[in-house]
Amino acid sequence: MVVPVYNSEGTLRQLVERLEDTLGGTSGKLEIILVNDGSRDRSWDVISQLAQDHDCVCGVNLMRNYGQHNALLCGIRTASNEVIVTMDDDLQNPPEEIPKLLDKLAEGYDVVYGTPKKQQHGLWRDAASTITKLALQGTMGVSVARSVSPFRAFRTQLRDAFARYQSPLVSIDVLLTWGTTRFAAIPVRYDVRKSGKSSYTFRKLATQAVNMVTGFSILPLQLASAIGFLFTFFGLAVLAYVLGRYLLNGGSIPGFAFLASIIAIFSGTQLFVLGIIGEYLARMYQRTMGQPVYTVRSRTE
Repeated sequence: MVVPVYNSEGTLRQLVERLEDTLGGTSGKLEIILVNDGSRDRSWDVISQLAQDHDCVCGVNLMRNYGQHNALLCGIRTASNEVIVTMDDDLQNPPEEIPKLLDKLAEGYDVVYGTPKKQQHGLWRDAASTITKLALQGTMGVSVARSVSPFRAFRTQLRDAFARYQSPLVSIDVLLTWGTTRFAAIPVRYDVRKSGKSSYTFRKLATQAVNMVTGFSILPLQLASAIGFLFTFFGLAVLAYVLGRYLLNGGSIPGFAFLASIIAIFSGTQLFVLGIIGEYLARMYQRTMGQPVYTVRSRTE
């Protein structure tokens, strides 16, 4: 079990207890890795105490908040068993549903997602999640991309495909596609959040979608090329129209509005394409800086 933790001191004890009750009888040794992602409350103190009280709990304390997927990558690289299950720390992902993921994984799949039967977010959050999943679908290139969730089970050997990945921009779902195409998703129960509120806003999810597409796909560059070709033909069509009017009517097309509209269209298109290229240059710049994916402050004994 790999669980990124952020300001969840109130749910961690119940989470560990429910995980032990659900998975304590499974074959192999249960390992619960709690990665503290720069929490501002007493989450790390609770994790340290849980590690003392439960042999199966392992705590990792990061130097600062790196983001959910970066914390997940840290936990994935720490895991030692053959199967990894990831979930949120707020008990919206019921531990009692984990056996369903494991049973589906045993059918021959490499990655299984637990998709909520019903979304429980607001309108804007649901819209942002849809945008993110559409971006993820274009990046992952697999049909199950629209069903991804933080509640997932996969084979540990998949991490070999991204063992050398060092960019600070991380998407676990995209990295998993580097190792397999055997994905599946099943509907599972999602509970109401026990405490606190989600840190994912519409703005953060939209930014994540942009980072995902520009960081792991060349689709925007292909879109920019297509737009360039489209407006080239549009410009040729306008030129043909102007020459045709001149030859037929013996005069140019009157009107400042027509000329201003054409200039605005082409200028806006150029700025849009330059913006896409700039996003890719920014990603390249970030990677050349050698920023760490995460930095560990301490671990439990």
